[in-house]
Amino acid sequence: MPFVKALPKSDLKDNSCKAVTLEGKRIGVFHINGLYLAIDDLCTHDEASLCDGGMLEHEGKLIVECPWHGAQFDLKTGKALTLPAVKPVKTYAVRVEGDTLEVEI
Repeated sequence: MPFVKALPKSDLKDNSCKAVTLEGKRIGVFHINGLYLAIDDLCTHDEASLCDGGMLEHEGKLIVECPWHGAQFDLKTGKALTLPAVKPVKTYAVRVEGDTLEVEI
């Protein structure tokens, strides 16, 4: 699977997210605790932008919370952790090439 340029690393501060559209997919690229992670940006419950939600670390998991109804997702696995979401979000590999973040599509 090919890696696609997503955004400059310098555009993504720690504990933040940027939504990008890559090959027709809306993907949230997260920078949390020094890690770069990418998931589908839309909540599987009601299609809210997960980049607009809050991020936290809880019991060793990096979590994003949907801003509309509070569903939580594991940023590493995409697993839905709380209701009302029951379906996971897709995750994508991220790599750093110089000052560019690339996402595997």
